[in-house]
Amino acid sequence: MTDRSTRGLVALLAGAGTMHFLAPRPFDALIPRRLPGRPRAWTYLSGVAELACAAAIANPRTRRAGALAAAGLFVAVFPGNVKMAVDWRRRPLPQRAVAYGRLPLQVPLVLWAARVARSAD
Repeated sequence: MTDRSTRGLVALLAGAGTMHFLAPRPFDALIPRRLPGRPRAWTYLSGVAELACAAAIANPRTRRAGALAAAGLFVAVFPGNVKMAVDWRRRPLPQRAVAYGRLPLQVPLVLWAARVARSAD
């Protein structure tokens, strides 16, 4: 890996993916009810996806594909962030601010991954 942005994205994805296995319960709560199966399975699946994206971005030969996959993953998990915001609407203001703040944060994450993909060309 050559630049800080790429290393940062790898670290973010690897850290988040690892947390899906070390502390899965908070992630389970983000899984929309309409998805089939158990939330824990989706938590583990998304953790694997984050770790796979991190590994692909870390390798220069697969960086572009990995970063594009990460951008797609950031879009795919957005409904979970919406669920969190809805579920937390009656919590104290600081917690609501965190839940609502996650919604627009997805845009810079997608753009970050897209930038890393472009820089891999």
